[in-house]
This record gives sequence, C-alpha cells and structure tokens, in this order.
Amino acid sequence: MKAAVFAKAGQMVVNEIEKPTIQQPDDVIIRVVRACVCGSDLWAYRGLDDKAADSENSGHESIGIVDAVGDAITTVKPGDFVIAPFTHGCGHCPACLAGFDGVCQSHTDNFSNGNQAEYVRFQHGQWALVKVPGQPSDYSEGMLKSLLTLADVMATGYHAARVAHVKAGDTVVVLGDGAVGQCAIIAAKMMGAKQIISTSRHADRQALAKEFGATANVADRGDDAVKQIMALTNGAGADAVLECVGTELSTETAMQVGRPGAVIGRVGLPHTTKMDVTAPFYNNFSLAGGPASVTTYDKQRLLKAVLDGQINPGKVFTKSFTLDQIDDAYQAMAKREAIKSFVVVSD
Repeated sequence: MKAAVFAKAGQMVVNEIEKPTIQQPDDVIIRVVRACVCGSDLWAYRGLDDKAADSENSGHESIGIVDAVGDAITTVKPGDFVIAPFTHGCGHCPACLAGFDGVCQSHTDNFSNGNQAEYVRFQHGQWALVKVPGQPSDYSEGMLKSLLTLADVMATGYHAARVAHVKAGDTVVVLGDGAVGQCAIIAAKMMGAKQIISTSRHADRQALAKEFGATANVADRGDDAVKQIMALTNGAGADAVLECVGTELSTETAMQVGRPGAVIGRVGLPHTTKMDVTAPFYNNFSLAGGPASVTTYDKQRLLKAVLDGQINPGKVFTKSFTLDQIDDAYQAMAKREAIKSFVVVSD
C-alpha cells in the first residue's frame, strides 16, 4: 500500500509498504478515505522536533471504512464508515468515565500515527471509534471535511473551551489562528460566549474566525497584543483563555490577558522549556488542558452538530491534495498558504 513517510525535515515522500494486519484482538484495520495534515505534524517538518529520517508519518486524523476487525471487536464491523479519533480511549477506566479519554488509563499506546496512508491499524478500537451513518458516498465533500475534523481539531478546540469552563455570556480570548484555534472559536460560540477575541495576523484566517463567531481580532503580538486585548475587555481581562499554539509566547500571553480567577484551557502541543507559575498564583488562574477527549465529545455532541448542520468546521480545510501530493500538503501549511491541508486518499 502507499504511505507517507517522513524522509527528513522539509521532505515527505510516499513509499510502498506492507498493509497493516490485525495484531491484537482489539485492533481494527481501516481503509482510509480522507486524511489531513495537522499543525503538530509541522514541528518535525520544520526541524523543530527530533524525528528519525525515513520514519512513519505523524498523521493522526482520518475517516474511513472498516476493513477488518480483531476477535474482541463487537462495536464495528467490516464495511462500517468510521471516524478514527487520534486518541484511543477504552470507555470504562476512571479517566474515560470522567470524560478525559484523551488520557485513558487502560493503556499507554493511546495516540494514532501513520494515518497519511491507504490503510491504518487502529488499536483499542472497541469503544474509541465513532460510527457515521451510511457511507462516504452519501455525503458531500464539504460534509466529509467536517466529519474529518472530528478526528482531532474540532474536538481539540472543543476541549479547550470545555476545560476552560466557557459559559453563556463569557468573554473568551483564543490564541492561535490555525485549525484548532478556529475550532475553539466554534466551540466557544456553541457554549454561549458573548465576546470572542481572535488573534490572527492573516486576512483569510481573520475572515474565517469572524464567520465562526469571533467578535474582534488582535493581530499584534507580545505587549502590544496584551494592551489591545485588555482594552477590548475594558481592562478586566477575559473570563477564559483558549491557548491553541503551545509556544512560549502564546503561553505567556495567555497568562496576561485573563481576569483574576480566569481559566486557561491549553491544547497547543507545549513547546516551552519552563513555565513561571508565580503569575498564575497571584491572579488565581486555573491552568487546564491536555489531549482532547475526542470520542466523548463526538458521541455526546459534535457528530450530531455536524450532521444537523449546526456547525461546519470543515471550512478549516482550505486546500486539497492527493496522497501522492503529501509533501505539497505539508508545504502549503508550512508556508501558511493553507489553514489546514485536506488529503483525498480513496473513494
């Protein structure tokens, strides 16, 4: 089968490799229909993370058709159309029962890799996979894009808002204008936020943020951004801050724009060497967040919201590619020519 391979920083290639097989009773083999590139994939692509040359791609988002199942799988069967969350919760450990299946306690191999390929082995698939009614051919390409966001970015943006306890009437600041940040805006609006401040420096991303529910935008960074955000909140600061980047600057900004007692929902993959927790202490900030509870959110709210047309997060995909064009898909995001790259793998 064809699979994307990380050749080296700045280069993805497509190789022929062996199709995955069932190795454990709770494995599911999925024929990938659509996949994509995540902002977190770019850390290694840009050379900012150590990653071995000629290694498995870090792609972790896909939708597809069940091809084969292990003996322990009773919830899906070959032919089912499924969303493959990037997390693999069990559904019955204390973490999963509390709604934190992103950090399932039943196993340590909780995250997907290798989804930029024609087939993928999904581990611990009994509870984690999310069935979609019908078949891919029943849906428009736009709907397939929205369904694909439920493998990660829409659920991750929702997680930021959930752990930050966003509620009706709140003022929310969203740090990050990538797909997760855009989806965090959708989530904040779903939860009733009255004022949502986006932080984009790019006209196309500002426009999409406004369409999703942002009421104002701050394009500056650092101290100037803090001053503008505080002015927009009448000097009080935000009730909730959704940190969707993970850099040192975004983390520092998050801890300067909340009101006393604010909650900071962190879902940006952390790339900070250290964090000063003195400021959060003296402002009574709560820091929350981590890997998203994808399956929980999809099953409880997000899948229905997409199918009913209540939300349309698939608009974060602004360029489409084939699997053979995977390096172009990465380049488009690395150069900020695309908010998120959509990869058509099969029919």
